[in-house]
Amino acid sequence: MPLDQAKTSPLWWEEVPAGRTRTPPPADVAADVVIVGAGFTGLWTAYYLKHLEPTLSVVVLEREHVGFGASGRNGGWCHPEYPLGLATLAHRHGRESAMAFQRAAMNAVHEVGRVSDEEGIDCHFEMGGRLLLARSELQAARAREDVAEQHALGLTAEDVRYLSADEARRLTGMSGVQGASFMACAAALQPALLVNGLAAAVERLGVTIYEGVEATALMAGTVTFESARGSGTATAGSVLRATEGYTRDLPGERRTLIPLYSLMIATEPLDEARLAAVGLPHREVFADYGHMVIYGQRTADGRVTLGGRGAPYHFGSGIQADFDADEVVHAHLDRLLVELFPDLFGVRISHRWGGPLGVPRDWRPSVSYDTASGLGFAGGYVGDGVALSNLAGRTLAELTLGRETGRTGLPWVQHRWRDWEPEPLRYLGVNAGLWLTRSADRAEARTGRPSVRAKIGNWIRGKRG
Repeated sequence: MPLDQAKTSPLWWEEVPAGRTRTPPPADVAADVVIVGAGFTGLWTAYYLKHLEPTLSVVVLEREHVGFGASGRNGGWCHPEYPLGLATLAHRHGRESAMAFQRAAMNAVHEVGRVSDEEGIDCHFEMGGRLLLARSELQAARAREDVAEQHALGLTAEDVRYLSADEARRLTGMSGVQGASFMACAAALQPALLVNGLAAAVERLGVTIYEGVEATALMAGTVTFESARGSGTATAGSVLRATEGYTRDLPGERRTLIPLYSLMIATEPLDEARLAAVGLPHREVFADYGHMVIYGQRTADGRVTLGGRGAPYHFGSGIQADFDADEVVHAHLDRLLVELFPDLFGVRISHRWGGPLGVPRDWRPSVSYDTASGLGFAGGYVGDGVALSNLAGRTLAELTLGRETGRTGLPWVQHRWRDWEPEPLRYLGVNAGLWLTRSADRAEARTGRPSVRAKIGNWIRGKRG
């Protein structure tokens, strides 16, 4: 299907207001806590702040509209993955700390489901598990090693297990399946319904959300902003940043997080025969053991969505609406969908979209708060933020209020990122890494042997193994 015949807005926005429904503040604002960013991180932080301290006044400032960024554009994977993997976390912080983080992240998946039920948020949450498929003998060996490593670190067969080719094929009709790993604690959901439902929930708790407000500077006790109503100032004892891939627009933060684009496609609703061919009976979210990240789900209305992170990094940490669509990458996803599920040949692609992720230099997410200045932030999820943002928001709320819990001692707390390199080094390095990843998959498909290019890419990111 030609690219210009599919909608370029996210599929998820079909069920929510895809624009501003709230006004900017009429004048200056004062609150106990001001949060910049009305995505998952900012809203989860507001939610837990109000539950921990109901009398607290909390204001959220959003430049566009609730869920405009990655929170309303992602693949709908609610899973407990640390971006560089559990083994890397254990290598750096020890097995006990790594497992504490893993259990907290798994709890966050259940917490998203619990809050959705409690707040009446019908975000199509279904705990079907995560299926990482092996589509070659090399990938099957990688899957077995992955599961064995996670068991050695402390996860059990109830948490994650290896599936034989026959077991995996009973779950999905994906082509070429040689095996898989299956993690039980993972859910598929509709992210825009979740983020908009969460916004309504925090407003019921007394939080004020302003849209169309561009923060121009964050300082101790103060956020300056611009809106259609003019310049203004928000004052607060605590100022929290939850801007993820858009952090680069704030003074002094140009090299803190870079925006890397991830792109997606969605099919039209499928008939019963094609749904049966796809499988995924419990809406298991799926990917494979290739080096270039892909991710997909079967939606509640019977579509298949597929995403991938092959889009180039744009010079100067560029973000433009035009970058949401990339003819080369979207065409690749179209072909890959049929390669994975041959029965979907000829199915109409209804939506093609994209958006930027927030990526720190070391690919390690962080939750940080400085009690002296009252400044805090959370993010850097590298695309794994649906569940981690819940854990981050809950933790940031506890840090802000000075509460000590098991979460406030996790190894990502108070982690400081170093800056990305200046241009053009950043542009050259990031896109070279993308090339290495793509070429590693091609080389392994051709030779059947592990590619040294993948090892170089992992070394650049600081991933163990």
